[in-house]
Amino acid sequence: MKHPPIKLTIDEAAPGAFVWTLLQTDDGGSPQKVMKAAEDGYDSYEAALAAGTRAMDAELRKSAAAEQRKRALA
Repeated sequence: MKHPPIKLTIDEAAPGAFVWTLLQTDDGGSPQKVMKAAEDGYDSYEAALAAGTRAMDAELRKSAAAEQRKRALA
């Protein structure tokens, strides 16, 4: 099963406010578009990383479920 290439970034948007962003990338890893981003900042890098990782896992599960439905209908 092939998942879309996704890159998770964590930035400190303002002092003490860390945000995550999920970027869809090309096969070389260059960002192509923003898939999803944090709505609010997190108090620490670790908290933003954990939340971003959960969001990325959800996107991968959603992609896998869509692929399974597609194969079931074929």
